[in-house]
Amino acid sequence: MQEILESQVEQPLAVPPSVEGAAPQAEDDFPCTYSLEMQGAVRDEVSKLVQNLFLAADGPRRVVFSGTESGCGCSWMCSRAADVLASQVRGSVGVVDCNLRAPGLHQQFGKENQLGLSDALLGSGSVREYAQRLSRNLWLVSSGSETKNPQDMLGSDRMRVRLSELRASFDYVLIDAAPLNTYNDAIVLGGLSDGVLLVLKAHSSRRETAQKALQELNTSNVRALGAVLNQRTFPIPDSVYKRL
Repeated sequence: MQEILESQVEQPLAVPPSVEGAAPQAEDDFPCTYSLEMQGAVRDEVSKLVQNLFLAADGPRRVVFSGTESGCGCSWMCSRAADVLASQVRGSVGVVDCNLRAPGLHQQFGKENQLGLSDALLGSGSVREYAQRLSRNLWLVSSGSETKNPQDMLGSDRMRVRLSELRASFDYVLIDAAPLNTYNDAIVLGGLSDGVLLVLKAHSSRRETAQKALQELNTSNVRALGAVLNQRTFPIPDSVYKRL
């Protein structure tokens, strides 16, 4: 299983073209309405992830983030990746909380979980009406109102329609999903996206659990984009990066 962490690229970041039908470019003077704590070294590591995942040649645009198990910090990783990505591209970035059982993205950004994904699945109107604007080019679709049948909702035709709208509305879409060891939400969503990024927790996630998650993705013909090790307290030498 590949870990998407490589030495930081020193070349200027290329600005990818906007996708057809995407949201118009946001005003540069729209204020940032959130604050995410990231120390220098941590931000550097998240920047490497963004660079090698989203900004590589022919990189994916719609990515599902899913922990191999609960407690891996998937919402933390998804929110930070969205923040860094939005700071490095001119296009629009939408981050969506599809963990309808235990939502956490709105808490990461310090926002209320009012109208969101579940409401969009049950209601009408554009999916953009259910998104909260966070900065110049970053939007959050929180999980929304509590629902009793999240699995049915995420696997519904209505969800397919809403994901298509998200793809048309934002240049990049980052999806936070439930852990793979508890539900198959990430597999369903991964099949409707460009693939799944596995989030592992340092000193906690077991190799067997990660291998099982990878096998489930492969069996379902869902692309595994790689894995990222969260809460790592030691640096990875450049020599290791080159072998990943």
